[in-house]
Amino acid sequence: MKAFVFPGQGAQFVGMGKDLYDNSAVAKEMFEKANEILGFRITDLMFAGTDEDLRQTKVTQPAIFLHSVILAKTIGDEFKPDMVAGHSLGEFSALVAANALSFEDGLKLVYKRALAMQKACEMNPSTMAAVLALPDEKVEEICASITDEVVVPANYNCPGQIVISGSEKGIEKACELLLAAGAKRALKLKVGGAFHSPLMEPAKVELSEAINSTTFSKPICPVYQNVSTVGETDPEVIKANLIAQLTAPVKWTQSVQHMVADGAKEFVELGPGNVLQGLVKKIASDVTVCGRQ
Repeated sequence: MKAFVFPGQGAQFVGMGKDLYDNSAVAKEMFEKANEILGFRITDLMFAGTDEDLRQTKVTQPAIFLHSVILAKTIGDEFKPDMVAGHSLGEFSALVAANALSFEDGLKLVYKRALAMQKACEMNPSTMAAVLALPDEKVEEICASITDEVVVPANYNCPGQIVISGSEKGIEKACELLLAAGAKRALKLKVGGAFHSPLMEPAKVELSEAINSTTFSKPICPVYQNVSTVGETDPEVIKANLIAQLTAPVKWTQSVQHMVADGAKEFVELGPGNVLQGLVKKIASDVTVCGRQ
């Protein structure tokens, strides 16, 4: 069985999607439609902007979504998924690729999500940190021990790699404790704020309204969501999980484990970068992985 997976924030690069635009009339039409919906030429920033342009959350999220979705929609018979999943933002790409959401609605939600997250970040100085070579349980225990600041596990990326999220002081305190407990690294990330933590609650409130007023359909295959980690096909469950995702951890390790348990033998990453290919190999060493950009 074949699983298609879609990357999240951090996979962007200057020039992303340009080959698609130049070589496919369908892709070009979709990119131009996106420019129209967004009200600015995101293609100019994707194809010839700067790293700094692409690092802005309001540009990063729609850019990665567009690259991933347009790729899925233009590879024809190559895209025949038995299951799909996306990492954080990538879950929106997965839902559009699997026909649970229209391209237009997916893009509008992603842009609204990006703006709401940006706003939430500006309200509270916050950040994230990558923690290497500590058991999940130890990271959870240390985060829970810090009660005067917000700090929580945010991304379960693969065994031995967790990203934590929280207030600036909370993350600093947690990093000291994690290193003392034997972590190989506890490194603050260059991100705009504390994604997938309670500090995203204002964004969640804003996005939930938009998601609830958007039409979702039954996808063509199960979508393994970050919150539940199992294959979902019920539009109402999918919507609830998508809303919960903003303040809940991305359980990528567990999602991939469930996909493998349900028969996935081949994983194909669609979109910029190759981060998910590396993570999948660390979670399930005996599956085949490849990617398309």
